[in-house]
Amino acid sequence: MQNIVSPSILSADFANLERDIKLVENAGAQWLHIDVMDGHFVPNITIGVPVVASIRKITELCLDVHLMIENPEKYIEPFAKAGADILTFHYEAAKDVEELIKLIKSYNVKAGMSIKPKTPADVVMPYLNDLDLILVMTVEPGFGGQKFMYDCAEKIPFIKQNAPENLIIQVDGGINAETAGICTKFGANSLVAGNYIYKSDDITSAVKSLL
Repeated sequence: MQNIVSPSILSADFANLERDIKLVENAGAQWLHIDVMDGHFVPNITIGVPVVASIRKITELCLDVHLMIENPEKYIEPFAKAGADILTFHYEAAKDVEELIKLIKSYNVKAGMSIKPKTPADVVMPYLNDLDLILVMTVEPGFGGQKFMYDCAEKIPFIKQNAPENLIIQVDGGINAETAGICTKFGANSLVAGNYIYKSDDITSAVKSLL
């Protein structure tokens, strides 16, 4: 089975976003990873609802929206209505994980949960049957271009072993052809890559190397 490749537009050229989205779409990527940062949960500010709504108009790709924000429950409805296909919140930012999953699914959107590098893998256990996706961060969230943390990838086999068969296990942070191989061997089946794809001389080859 092919991996799901989700290029992160954090590394795209925002002045030419439509062009850069079409490049990865034509290269065979199935999803588009959209990092939403609020300057509070992580020390960076990126994009919000209007940009997601604009992206929805120009692509049929699955919009994989990663909410690196405080109080994610306040923003589920606007992002769902803007066209998100998947909404991934952070375990560390959730006041009530179960309620948040229910809220996301009430908008007919897939629910994902992300864990930061210092968060142990076993926190996901109570929610595995309710979630559509678990995102294992292999860098500290907030900035692109960071170095892959191998010990974070070691959480993947534990999750894989306990997860239902249809759960997507996604990895984000320092992903390239080499680190992708490590993650998929451990059991991941969705790979987020920003710099590796968008800073490549050959975007098509970069995407294909992750499939």
